[in-house]
Amino acid sequence: MFELEMDERKKLINSANTCVRDSLKGFIAANVGLRLIENANIVVRHDLEEVKRSNKVTLISGGGSGHEPAMAGYVGLGMLTACVQGEIFTSPPAAVILNCIRIVAQNNPAGTLVILLNYTGDRLNFGLAVERAKIEGLLVDTFIVNEDCALVSKDKTAGRRGLCGAVLIYKIAGAMAEEGRSLCEIKSALTRKLSEMGTIGISLSACSTPSSGKLFKINFDEMELGLGIHGEAGISRLKVCSASEVVHIMFNHMTREDSASRLKIASGDHLCLVVNNLGGLSQLEMNIMTKEAVEYLENIGAVVTRVYCGTFVTSLEMAGVSLTVFKVDKTDLFYLDDHTEASSWIKSFLPENKVRQTPSLKPVSDFVVSKVSEDFGPKLSPFGCDLFNHALQTACQAIISSERQLNELDKEGGDGDCGSTLKRGAEEILSNLNKFPTLYPKETLFRLAHCAEMSMGGCSGGLYGLFFTGAAQAFKIDCSPKTWCQAINLGVNMMKKYGEAEEGDRTMLDALIPACASLRLHLVNDGNQLDALGAAVKSAETSAAATAELRARAGRASYVNSDLLKSPDPGAHAVGIWMRAVFEGIKQKVKALPK
Repeated sequence: MFELEMDERKKLINSANTCVRDSLKGFIAANVGLRLIENANIVVRHDLEEVKRSNKVTLISGGGSGHEPAMAGYVGLGMLTACVQGEIFTSPPAAVILNCIRIVAQNNPAGTLVILLNYTGDRLNFGLAVERAKIEGLLVDTFIVNEDCALVSKDKTAGRRGLCGAVLIYKIAGAMAEEGRSLCEIKSALTRKLSEMGTIGISLSACSTPSSGKLFKINFDEMELGLGIHGEAGISRLKVCSASEVVHIMFNHMTREDSASRLKIASGDHLCLVVNNLGGLSQLEMNIMTKEAVEYLENIGAVVTRVYCGTFVTSLEMAGVSLTVFKVDKTDLFYLDDHTEASSWIKSFLPENKVRQTPSLKPVSDFVVSKVSEDFGPKLSPFGCDLFNHALQTACQAIISSERQLNELDKEGGDGDCGSTLKRGAEEILSNLNKFPTLYPKETLFRLAHCAEMSMGGCSGGLYGLFFTGAAQAFKIDCSPKTWCQAINLGVNMMKKYGEAEEGDRTMLDALIPACASLRLHLVNDGNQLDALGAAVKSAETSAAATAELRARAGRASYVNSDLLKSPDPGAHAVGIWMRAVFEGIKQKVKALPK
């Protein structure tokens, strides 16, 4: 058994810590038309400045690594302008994404479209980066791909995932950008096309990350239906059967009438089919699956106009396949057939296909990102600054001391690291606190956001980064108690916008929203400010405890059987912890004032 587990971890790498960077360097070595930004996992076209001068929309995508050739393989003329890669199955930090946006969007009047796959960490970190880019005056917008057809329940969950359909979106967006279409035109067209697209996956095995074994266990005679691309298990486990039967199972699930993510396929529909290798299937198996999928669609009367078979979006070495179906018209076919220099796009052999002339390219030796001047906003009083400093210290210390407690809570619905993740953020803030201009809450909140996203990463880093970024925007005129209340509200709204969670979904919002409402109520009634904060803290703690009775409808816990969730949500509980610490710290300072 031990030998089997060790075998599952075999990887031809130098180190788990450097494998993503090493992989990108190798990819760039083989594709000299691309550039890798120094000290950042950002890949860009070498003719970027020429693209900007041509007044064409630029395109960015990205996400966790482990899906090679995605996303770097789709950077090139006719597809993406740049991509930003995170660690294995982990969203890149918002600060790195923002750097990528600056590189691509600065001095580009046509604007930039950021295309991301629908995963919570990506929505949060890319959303935060885009919001910051907008604050800096850059013309940038987002488009989220969510064509997964595995989801059956119509109840609210973390939502339909983005899968291999993203590659078709890259292709169409890239062709439209080369044609000179506007940012608004491209996003509008993609929105319509996404509704005509669906993907379903199946696998015979799990994948293993460079630092661990298999991410889920599956018997030799079983296969997993409806799984994603991050090593997570699927929606059901079936006995292995023939390729023909597998295709029927996949399409039956994709088109089932009671499914919340159903794709309707009717006789006469013109379709594009993508048969995508999830990483570990042989070409023999891929060809057989392609044959069966085409025959199935033609037998129901559909017209299969384009077939793409190959490795587009993987989950490391997972021995599986996904089928993507896209209803197409003549315009779609034109964009799919249009020329691209992206190295990983696999096109059908179409000898009659005609493409436009390739424009001449010029290499760009370096990319310089100009620094954006910041308005620090209004100042606190000296005593207010002292209170702010002390509140941050006590909040961070409380979170650090609660690491084990929060990790235990997180084991029910997560991966047991909530406390450790928040502790990293708290320690990062404490180590930089003496460098923060705490006299200026706006700038300090921006720096808190940077600390959170860079040290915590993933969903937690993205959420707190969004919260602090939203809160900072309240401090434009003054720093009154009501401004702080408005800041919390703006931070909450930004988390809701990109996290797609609401009160009652069993997340940290279940503590923050009632606390904000309580604080606002007491301040509107001109109550004592310290009493108002105390009431808000009690509201946060009570609401956090009540999450034990809620069904998870957002985040990772939404994928877990609700019967297993018996304790309060760790994120909500953490809000109660740091709010209590802030209150006690401020009360201590106020009581120390001379009478």
